[in-house]
Amino acid sequence: MTVTDDPTVLRQQITVDVPQERAFQVFVEQFDGIKPRAYNLLPVDIEETVFEPRVGGSVYDRGVDGSICRWARVLAFEPPARLVISWDIDARWQLETDPSRTSEVEVRFVPVGDRQTRVELEHSKLDRHGEGWEAVRDGVDGGWPTFLENFRGLTLPSRNAR
Repeated sequence: MTVTDDPTVLRQQITVDVPQERAFQVFVEQFDGIKPRAYNLLPVDIEETVFEPRVGGSVYDRGVDGSICRWARVLAFEPPARLVISWDIDARWQLETDPSRTSEVEVRFVPVGDRQTRVELEHSKLDRHGEGWEAVRDGVDGGWPTFLENFRGLTLPSRNAR
């Protein structure tokens, strides 16, 4: 990930070989395939990760036992160009319930011609996590590239497609 001159902001980008509308759709509708199951705050395995596609919605994990961990709130939802979610996980990797102590993740979908999209991810306001915020930065610095590579894999043509 790219650390900017501001250490409280991380940026990452990739280009995928699908139009903007499709890139946005895959990101939201197939988020379950983007977020690694190993990134889990629940005491049980994750059955699915859900992205509720609306402002005021949540991003949450549902455990195999039906338990739910809501770890993000949808702050902006502007298909097919952009979305913003909160990062409601603190420096101890526990849920943060105070919105003033959460960071934000903005994902922009920028058309590159008719058949490609540059996906720009910016995780900002990391210092809002308070003491130890650098641990959050360091953790997500290693995590977001995995999310984006999983996303890229979901946008590739199926090997069985003709």
